[in-house]
Amino acid sequence: MSTGDRHDRQARRDEEFTSYLAARQPSLLRTAYLLTGDRHTAEDVLQTSLAKLYLAWDKVRDRDSVDAYVRRIMVNENNSLWRRPWKKREHATDLTPEGFHDTPYEDTYDDGQGTALWDVVQSLPPKARAVVVLRYYEQLSEAETADVLGISVGTVKSQCSRAVAALRTRVPTSLHPGGGAEEVR
Repeated sequence: MSTGDRHDRQARRDEEFTSYLAARQPSLLRTAYLLTGDRHTAEDVLQTSLAKLYLAWDKVRDRDSVDAYVRRIMVNENNSLWRRPWKKREHATDLTPEGFHDTPYEDTYDDGQGTALWDVVQSLPPKARAVVVLRYYEQLSEAETADVLGISVGTVKSQCSRAVAALRTRVPTSLHPGGGAEEVR
C-alpha cells in the first residue's frame, strides 16, 4: 500500500470518527455522568473510553453497535476507577482550594426532582448503578445490558430487582408519585 493510500484511509477513518463524536458525544457524556455521579470523573471516563474506541475504530465492523461498544468500555473504566488504590484516599468536598476563583459547574436544568432522584441512584453500589443506568436511562433490554456488562441476563434481572427495591426504600416521600400521597409499590 502506498503512502498516499494510507493517508487517504487514515483521513477517512478520522472523518468517520469525528462524525461519530459530533453526533454521540453529548449522550455518551450524560451516560458517563450517570455511571460516575461526578462531572469531572465522567469526562475522564469518557475521554479514556473514546481514546480506546479510536484505537479500535478499524476493528469495530458493525457500525450500528459502536454505542454498545463504547458503553462497555465506559462501564469497565468506571469499575477500574473503583479498584485503584488512590481512589480510596480521595475525598470529595464542596470547598474549593484557595486561589481557585471560578465557580464550580452544576447541572440545574430541572425542578430539582431529577437531581434528588439521581442523588439516591448514586447511593447504589457501582455495579447496581450501572444496571439501573443502562436499563432505565439508556433503555437497553435485559439482554443488551447483560452484554454490555459481561454478565448473564439472570444477573441483570436480580441486580435490577435488588437495586429498584433499595431505591424504593431510599427515595424521599416527596419524590413518590403524587408527592407522597400514594404508596409506592
